Amino acid sequence: MKNETDLEMLRHSTAHVMAAAVCRLYNDVHLDIGPSTDDGFYYDFDLTDRITPDDFHKIEKEMKAIVKEDLPFERLEVSRAEAESMLVGQKYKLERLADIPEGDVITFYQCGDFFDLCRGPHLESTGQIRAFQLLSVAGSYYRGKETNPMLQRINGTAFTNDKQLGLYLKQLEEAKKRDHRKLGTELDLFSIHNEVGPGLIHWHPKGARIRSIIEEFWRQEHFRNGYEILYTPHVGKANLWETSGHLNFYAEGMYAPMEIDKSDYYVRPMNCPFHINIYKSGLRSYRDLPLRWAELGTVYRYEKAGVLHGLLRVRGFTQDDAHIFCTPAQIENEVKEVIRFSNTIWKTFGFEKITAYLSTRPEKAVGEQDRWDQAIVSLKSALEAEGIPYEVDEGGGAFYGPKIDLKIKDAIGREWQMSTIQFDFNLPERFDLSYIGEDGEKHRPYMVHRALFGSIERFFGILVEHYGGAFPAWLAPEQVRVLPLSEDQLDAADDIAVQLRKEDIRVTVDHKSGKIGAKIRNAQMDKVPYMLVLGAKEIESGMLAVRDRTGAQEDMTLIDFIEKIKNAVQTKA
Repeated sequence: MKNETDLEMLRHSTAHVMAAAVCRLYNDVHLDIGPSTDDGFYYDFDLTDRITPDDFHKIEKEMKAIVKEDLPFERLEVSRAEAESMLVGQKYKLERLADIPEGDVITFYQCGDFFDLCRGPHLESTGQIRAFQLLSVAGSYYRGKETNPMLQRINGTAFTNDKQLGLYLKQLEEAKKRDHRKLGTELDLFSIHNEVGPGLIHWHPKGARIRSIIEEFWRQEHFRNGYEILYTPHVGKANLWETSGHLNFYAEGMYAPMEIDKSDYYVRPMNCPFHINIYKSGLRSYRDLPLRWAELGTVYRYEKAGVLHGLLRVRGFTQDDAHIFCTPAQIENEVKEVIRFSNTIWKTFGFEKITAYLSTRPEKAVGEQDRWDQAIVSLKSALEAEGIPYEVDEGGGAFYGPKIDLKIKDAIGREWQMSTIQFDFNLPERFDLSYIGEDGEKHRPYMVHRALFGSIERFFGILVEHYGGAFPAWLAPEQVRVLPLSEDQLDAADDIAVQLRKEDIRVTVDHKSGKIGAKIRNAQMDKVPYMLVLGAKEIESGMLAVRDRTGAQEDMTLIDFIEKIKNAVQTKA
């Protein structure tokens, strides 16, 4: 395959082959949809037999037989009546057919005796499919609604050759080892409790310590880059969300209101209306701008139970939100600074590969054309100035403004969508924002929404997986563990810990009885960056036996060790 579009076509064609194989192997199969995904494909089935991973071998065997038959993918253009006749007994497909507007072309794709309602496109034939594997099966509600029937979703992946498939499968194995839910339990970082509610995170001391380090760094960097920090309420009256448009366009993602003093209040799904009200609390002049306001604001959004996923998809989370209010003359420089700032932050956390996606004006949009043009030019200029490669999604912007999405690649090559820089021509109009220009007249400011991490929870989950739980010394919740050889060294170990804490070094002492080998293994399993092995010899000589989690060892004085840790923290190593 030459590009992503070809790979998407390969995967979609493989989904059809999988569906054809399932129809050959099982009776009374009801089909729904089978699209390609970023990493592969899936198909949703309704059938009496319960498919398990033990069945994958026979399904893959049948798929290989269909590939070997080299069946052409034939496009069939049919009338609605013909389509209904072809889909007799296929209730889900008939409902999907009903979604196609009157007058639109209706197409099927056929390979051998299998045909599917589908827009395509597809490969020329099944013989062009080279390397694939089925990965998992799970329940999936029809159309994603919990009140609808539960279907069986078989997930798989496909690549152009066995080498690429093998590399991807190795990445999956590595991802399993790094799964933040697994490491979160093993390293005692966080938990979720059903008696409290799904999607609501409990931060344990170690996880909370890392979070506090991240937040402290975030605040310091924002102050250094000309931002001010805000704190705003967690709830707001219904009329606030009516003005912002959330109650009209986003009500399904908001929680039910609570009545206070005979008025409806909603827990906030977003922070922006509060920042806007602070802007409106006084008369603003062009001399006051730009205003850069940031907040670590906790928001609450209703997510369906089926999509909740550890820290990556939750119902309560803290956005690292910021809003920039500026004049048209200031906007290009402001966007450049946001891109530069984002780039610096990501590299500090160990993410070197950053790409961008620029979404431009859709057909239906608010705001004057010249504002859109200026905004898009400023976004492009900022990306090019920082040397970040980007792709343009023509017409893919929100109705209220163009945006940039920054994506990072983690240690095992997975891409994550993170920072967003979003122009907004809608809310300034809805809230009637203005500033007094040099001419003494009122003007509408530019407003930019900006999030670096997106949310602290999701970023933390990605960070756990990026480092495999082995955080660098500056982030590690426990930087040092002192390991006394016996009870005779406990007092000396505690004294060393006191001296290290005075230097703001995060340290614990292993007071358990047991052999030193077991203590070292425990510290390595807890991924502690440094261990100080302390015996009679070390106490007498005044030299510490320093061991890092990779097994490397060296002897040094306490003063030199403190300097080593401080240097690691200062350089973010």
